Amino acid sequence: MLYPILTETRSLIDLGGVWKFYLDDYSKKIDVRQPLETEDLMAVPGSFNDQGVLSKVRNHAGTIWYEREFTIPRTLLNERLVLRFGSATHQATVYVNGEEVVKHKGGFTPFEAEINNAIKPGINRVLVEVSNLLDYTTLPVGNHTQTTDENGYPVHHVDENFDFFNYAGVHRPVKIYSTPKTYIQDIVLNPSVNGKNARVATSVSVEGDYDTISISLLDEDGQKVASATGAHADISIENVNLWEPMAAYLYTAHVEIMQNGEVIDEYREPFGVRTVEVKDSQFFINNKPFYFKGFGKHEDTFYNGRGLNETANVMDLNLFKWIGANSFRTSHYPYSEEMMRLADRMGVVVIDEVAAVGLFSGFSALLALGGKEKNTWEEMQTHEAHEQAIRELIERDKNHAAVVMWVIANEPASHQDGAYEYFEPLVKLAKDLDPQKRPTTLVNIMFALPDVEKAMGLVDVISLNRYYGWYINTGDLKVAEASLRAEIKGWIEKYPGKPILFTEYGADTVAGFHAIDDIPFTEEYQVRYYEMYHRVFDEFKEVTGEQVWNFADFETKVGTARVQGNKKGIFTRSRQPKMIAHELRKRWTAIPDFDYQK
Repeated sequence: MLYPILTETRSLIDLGGVWKFYLDDYSKKIDVRQPLETEDLMAVPGSFNDQGVLSKVRNHAGTIWYEREFTIPRTLLNERLVLRFGSATHQATVYVNGEEVVKHKGGFTPFEAEINNAIKPGINRVLVEVSNLLDYTTLPVGNHTQTTDENGYPVHHVDENFDFFNYAGVHRPVKIYSTPKTYIQDIVLNPSVNGKNARVATSVSVEGDYDTISISLLDEDGQKVASATGAHADISIENVNLWEPMAAYLYTAHVEIMQNGEVIDEYREPFGVRTVEVKDSQFFINNKPFYFKGFGKHEDTFYNGRGLNETANVMDLNLFKWIGANSFRTSHYPYSEEMMRLADRMGVVVIDEVAAVGLFSGFSALLALGGKEKNTWEEMQTHEAHEQAIRELIERDKNHAAVVMWVIANEPASHQDGAYEYFEPLVKLAKDLDPQKRPTTLVNIMFALPDVEKAMGLVDVISLNRYYGWYINTGDLKVAEASLRAEIKGWIEKYPGKPILFTEYGADTVAGFHAIDDIPFTEEYQVRYYEMYHRVFDEFKEVTGEQVWNFADFETKVGTARVQGNKKGIFTRSRQPKMIAHELRKRWTAIPDFDYQK
């Protein structure tokens, strides 16, 4: 799916702004053919939860409605018109002038519909029905229950099977774009490198009749460096400039479809040329062993919630540069297309994750009460949603140079019987769909130790979330160090030759809390916690990277273990550095991106 852009053949209408909003209490039936009866307003894009201020809005579970009017310029009425949502969390049904035009399930990937048959001259109305309910068929996973109030109306409750706030709404841009009736539907770019030159295998999908497809590859100065014709072509670039971590170089594929000597449609797709390979316990980018330094993040800011905040995105990646980071994981869902394009431009390496979080039955109860585990793979009915999530993620992000690996799931119950059988077809699907054949990984939970886990043999990289010294061996860094060292040895013994990447490790820290001794929640303890982990990492060449948890403090559901959210951030939620930020900066600016000699 192509990102909507403005070209000489395509127009773009942004529907962002303030929309009418209705929180559905099910006391009346919404007639989609009539204007929405409400005085409430909501900004789009953005989560509705924090904007609504009151608890009944913030914690609402169920259906919400958005509506706004729009007009199509007369000059565009004969063009193909597409209404596109960057995302709506978690399920959406869209109506134009009372007619259903599209329905989509999954809160983090784009969807669209042609609307020519639904629109009319003059004022039009788009109405969006959004549900934030989650259950054992959805990704992410939640436990959904339903009761009734005193009037007999349904009351929904979702117990999220994950540790971040269930922000919802129309989170990403809503746009109408136009194309000619014959149009470029998709572009696939698959670069490979041979010495100083590169070959870009290109595939262009077109809907409609045309004579010729022309493809020009432009350098960063806009100069043509290579060209070809046809729907499928191998195009050579001599003396190629590689896309490097923190030193990005982007080419542009300028695609035109021609008929009778005239350009019918055109599109410009930026791309980088780089290689990715896993071998000999290392992760190679451009044939050099790469060392991941960075973060697990969240799309989480004040006011916007999980809604697109491009100011925060730019600031965050500038903080990456300041601290010496080179990468992040899109924990625990695909991030916005705008963030992915920014990572391409700024040279930040991305580990791209589907929204497969919560694949562990009874996880919250197990942590809280020490109860007996249930078999996740007998209870979960997520396989269909999981396949869809993988398909949509790879379709969206396949051309991004920043993306070097796919995460099939975060912290699943991979130590339970049935895990291998669940994940085997999903890993294969990702491999089959990706034209660049990027490596895959599963992010391993602390219960799935080397002697009991059942699925890591399916993937290329061992990714570990570990909390020795926090959830385990709390406050005892000496014992935690021994436990961490022993576990790494266990993985090396079980899977010799596989790289090990730490995708989460961290300690909740309240900015301004201090102590001389190893007291959890203090800034000093956070510093010593990370010093211990890094001391152990540096003993093993197989450890190919460190992504701390988390970049910044973030919002969670309420609970006695959370003080206004998760406080494991290196920065506060407002992006102020804790003491550990300066210590990480000393370490990461001293560690090269490539050929880290331990």
